[in-house]
Amino acid sequence: GPTEEGPHTTGSDDCNSHGASVPETHALPRPGSGCGAPTPPGDGRVTPVTGVLHTWGPWVRHDGGVQSVQHIGRPEAVPLLSVVVPAYNSADYLDRSLTSLIGYGTALEVIVVDDGSTDATPAMADAWARAHPDVIRVIHQANAGHGGALNTGIAAARGTYLKVLDSDDWADRRAMVDLLNQLGADRAAGREIDLVVSNYVYEKQGKNHKAAIRYRNVLPRGRIFGWESVRRCRQDQYLLMHSLVYRAALLRRSGLVLPEHTFYVDYLYSFVPLPLVRTIRYVDVDLYRYFIGREDQSVNEPVMISRIDQLVRVNHAMVAAMPPRDAVDPHLYRYMAHYLMMNSIVCSIMLVLSGTPEHIAEKERLWRDLDATDPDAARAVRSTLMGRLVALRGRSGRLVQVGLYRSARG
Repeated sequence: GPTEEGPHTTGSDDCNSHGASVPETHALPRPGSGCGAPTPPGDGRVTPVTGVLHTWGPWVRHDGGVQSVQHIGRPEAVPLLSVVVPAYNSADYLDRSLTSLIGYGTALEVIVVDDGSTDATPAMADAWARAHPDVIRVIHQANAGHGGALNTGIAAARGTYLKVLDSDDWADRRAMVDLLNQLGADRAAGREIDLVVSNYVYEKQGKNHKAAIRYRNVLPRGRIFGWESVRRCRQDQYLLMHSLVYRAALLRRSGLVLPEHTFYVDYLYSFVPLPLVRTIRYVDVDLYRYFIGREDQSVNEPVMISRIDQLVRVNHAMVAAMPPRDAVDPHLYRYMAHYLMMNSIVCSIMLVLSGTPEHIAEKERLWRDLDATDPDAARAVRSTLMGRLVALRGRSGRLVQVGLYRSARG
């Protein structure tokens, strides 16, 4: 998450680089300019989207064909889904993000957390809330970074389920309808789902090729399951914040409090609550559109190196959150060790690329601390060839690590 020097972005753009190519469908228009009243419909009028979208109880249904979506008519006491949109100096992107979240009735509530923005973001967010008072709420706060904004949004959310959408990203409308359908059906039937997983798509600036990150090789489809049904991830595959919808009560019960003024807290968001998750559903739709390619994004190599202290801080927090091996399902432990390995690899490579004596020493210390703090997790992280190579010490180890990184980057 940013402090006042930059916008909110999320970590590890390139770690999930292998995905299916998808056509540029359901793409939203570029954001509008200025901070006047937003023009997208959704305040009780028919909203033009792809497919027929009818209200159906507290959620929405689509059948394909002529276009139509309507509000349910009365605000729900408990929205089905809360979407938290942390926003810092997001005037160039906020319209696009919020456009993708309007038109589903009051089953979906939007909480925009203006994190001390100094551009037109506060006025734009307020204009959206005035136009859609039953759907959008805005919270203005002093700058606290991505983690601080998420903490505020999570505390304010009223929905049964919660999702995060960064203000420079957007949601696919048809996929959102499919997600709401499933969430609504489960809630109406009294089925309590702790974690819902969907796909995300890399929207690289200036690129027509879209890479969709899906989980068909890992997660069963069409049923509720537990960790015992989760298969092994590919080496480069894991559940990012973009793919997750938590049951809000579980997220709060996890005690998750993200560090303020710290980037890369999305690692913690998608890691710390997992030991409480008992029931999972995979909704195989390409929901989250992840916009990447800006030079100031936190996942660009020079930016990551400049903020390596924050990435290391997150790594230490992940190590502290790692559960004892015998306290959780072995499939969950395997996955959490896999995710910790990925974060440790990113930390190690960035420290090596920096090349300063201080950062080289920090890289060695990172692995020593893991060995000392959690020997079981250290062994699990080193159980793969990649983990062993990145944990290598000395100059020869660093040369191997840089070579692996450059090869993976192409």
